[in-house]
Amino acid sequence: MESPFDVLRIAPDADDAEIERAYRERVKEAHPDHGGSADEFQRVRAAYEAAAADALADPADYASEDDPDPAEPDEETYRIEYLNYERLADRGWGLTDADLFEKASMADFPAGDYGRFLADPHETLLEAAEDRGFSWPYACRGGACANCAVAVIDGEMTTPVDHILPEEMTDRGIRLSCVGEPITEDMRVVYNVKHLPELDDLRLPPRPFEGAAVD
Repeated sequence: MESPFDVLRIAPDADDAEIERAYRERVKEAHPDHGGSADEFQRVRAAYEAAAADALADPADYASEDDPDPAEPDEETYRIEYLNYERLADRGWGLTDADLFEKASMADFPAGDYGRFLADPHETLLEAAEDRGFSWPYACRGGACANCAVAVIDGEMTTPVDHILPEEMTDRGIRLSCVGEPITEDMRVVYNVKHLPELDDLRLPPRPFEGAAVD
């Protein structure tokens, strides 16, 4: 099997920082919006995940990994309360307002801008929103840009490939919805925070965003 280090064009003994820098460069080259292809993008993403996780101890010994045993059925669901960041500017609200979601619940926003949905185990937050009929912003779906960023106000989600957001943003609760999964029973998130000035340089050309679809 092709070495992930060859795909990323780095040495097999590259450290974490070198792997992340190489991934950022290669994923932009491979992105369909930049002249690449979906297949190449997925190839680069898979290479990054293998290299970053140190999946194989010997770079010369690459073999296909066995599929993990199927997980036992999990009936747990996660309750997501969401708010569109664009509405904050309309009302003069801020992400740090202590009563942000209480105010949103009283504001009579359409369902696309404020509401609740249930997420299933092992769904990313973006997948969960889309599976319930919403259209949230995204671009790469690979954790390589900030188009899908959300602000986690309450609760927590995983950050399996958090190599794009600077530490000061993650410290503020900014997460990538395309790769992060809810891990607390209740979550409050503000989506569409790609408009934060600090994320300007971390966005890719956006996919269409028409707001949420409502049944």
